[in-house]
Amino acid sequence: MTMNDFKNQAPDFNDIKNNFGGGKMKNAGKKAALIILIVAAMIIIAGSFYTIQEEEQAVVCTFGVPKAVTQSGLHFKIPFIQTVQKVNTTIQGFAIGYSSDSELNYNGAEGADNSMMITSDYNFIHVDFYAEYRVTDPVKALYASQDPRLILANIAQNCIRTTIGSYGVDAVLTTGKNEIQSNIKNMILEKLDSIDIGIQLVNITIQDAEPPTDEVITAFKSVETAKQGKETALNNANKYRNEQIPGAEAEADKIVQDAEADKQARINEAQGQVARFNSMYEEYVKFPQVTKQRMFYETMEDILPGMKIIIQGSDGNNIQEIMPLDSFN
Repeated sequence: MTMNDFKNQAPDFNDIKNNFGGGKMKNAGKKAALIILIVAAMIIIAGSFYTIQEEEQAVVCTFGVPKAVTQSGLHFKIPFIQTVQKVNTTIQGFAIGYSSDSELNYNGAEGADNSMMITSDYNFIHVDFYAEYRVTDPVKALYASQDPRLILANIAQNCIRTTIGSYGVDAVLTTGKNEIQSNIKNMILEKLDSIDIGIQLVNITIQDAEPPTDEVITAFKSVETAKQGKETALNNANKYRNEQIPGAEAEADKIVQDAEADKQARINEAQGQVARFNSMYEEYVKFPQVTKQRMFYETMEDILPGMKIIIQGSDGNNIQEIMPLDSFN
């Protein structure tokens, strides 16, 4: 056997490589590609669905066109074409004039320095507010402005300072708080309606109001105590008045009723006397002499039973004896 015959009968190394190592590598590559495709498909499928909670709304953007999705639950989106942004629609809030641990500062809208304000009577005062808002239009809340909450905070600051500046310090500290809150809220709502950025103010309240120094605080507390004393005195006076008025009115009604009854009795008596006189006059016109005698006798009957009989004896100008005759009656 020659060398050439041996070479012809010996197996080719490339054939052995292809039969063993090369085939296994091809199969492993196919499996890896299949796994990658499966994972990619799962990622795509998983990214095709999103969930909206009860307190949320979503904005789906398709080729740059946003659309609000308000119904909660599971929703489908087209992968790589549609994007979803969720918006919290519950009532949220932030502090104005003081720092809140649960709230972030918005460009200086919060903090103690912003609570210092000046009133219409040129007094300085610290006033703290808390604003509550909610998203009404998620599309506008995301795309009408970069930060709608910051805009609301700045509008609130402006309206607060404008309103506080139109009231005296006494009204801000005591009696005018409700009116001030109402005016500030109405002013903010008007400005939000004009710019329409997708959020709405729910409420704004004064958390605290006090003068900047301890001396002024003490003075205002004294004034407040005096006002409370005044209110207490007025309430007590009104209570006493309310207790006395019913009795006085009842007594006045009784007096009026008694007077009306006496008036009616006198009227009736007078009318009776007039009727009696008229009847007597009619009889007198018919029989004057007889009527005169009858009236005389009737009068004597009324007078004589009440008279006392006294017999007086006299001798010249001197009275000698007085004899009462009551026993003989």
